Amino acid sequence: MARDTDVIGTPDPAASGLERQIAGLDALEMAARSRHGVVRRAWASTWPVLAAVAIAIVIWEIVVLSGWKPTYVLPGPGDVFPQLGKDLSEGAFWSGLGLTMRRAVMGFALAILVGAVLGAVVSRVRFLRVAFGSLITGLQTMPSIAWFPLAILLFQLSESAILFVIVIGAAPSIANGLIAGVDYTPPILLRAGKILGLRGVALYRHLILPASLPAFVTGLKQGWAFAWRSLMAGELLVIIGHHASLGVRLEYARENIDAPDMIATMIIILVIGIVIDRLFSAADRTLRARRGLEPS
Repeated sequence: MARDTDVIGTPDPAASGLERQIAGLDALEMAARSRHGVVRRAWASTWPVLAAVAIAIVIWEIVVLSGWKPTYVLPGPGDVFPQLGKDLSEGAFWSGLGLTMRRAVMGFALAILVGAVLGAVVSRVRFLRVAFGSLITGLQTMPSIAWFPLAILLFQLSESAILFVIVIGAAPSIANGLIAGVDYTPPILLRAGKILGLRGVALYRHLILPASLPAFVTGLKQGWAFAWRSLMAGELLVIIGHHASLGVRLEYARENIDAPDMIATMIIILVIGIVIDRLFSAADRTLRARRGLEPS
């Protein structure tokens, strides 16, 4: 008979050592699987984007080679990408990019504040829901560029005009996201919260906001899209001094008929939008995984 112990009740050191080795091997295997799983998920989410970029470049080159427009109007990838590399090597470009991103962050932060407060109030007060619910949706559908004449009258050609349009363009989407999240909060959770003594701000902080977080993240993602588009329109229309933001570079390239630089700047704007969108998508997947809505 095989012995698991030398004396009854005393573990066999050899058996314990074997168990530790097996446990260590299992841990290594699980860690390797986890790393491989992360790599596979990263590649699975990356290769479609790379394939789409490659297809877009091929179609772009075909259109240029067809002679539809002269190359000084529509240059090909062979002209644009060297210009893009030149722009990325210039300090003035990074200074302009920094200015644009500062405006984006400030405007989006203000939009989150305004949209969250507006959504929280409207979602819980029935009279305000009836009075302002449709108005918020109407503001969301209104083109951001339509606000610029009013913004320029109110704030002249200033940073405040740009921030005003960013906020009014993004806040309704953020508010609607929070309102939707509150609407889909299960009533049983609200009753349970009230039984536990949650009222007012505490009810929002500990129950309603966590329950509505997935819809709120979706609203933030949509709000960022509106904010980014509003900012680009603002920088094209509101040129402040000689601040060479991305929008100003785009306008100057158009005025100088510098199509390679213009398209290179457009590519940068597109890439920034895609990167931020991917960050919001990653946050949404992480949130869903933590709530058991999809594999982690």
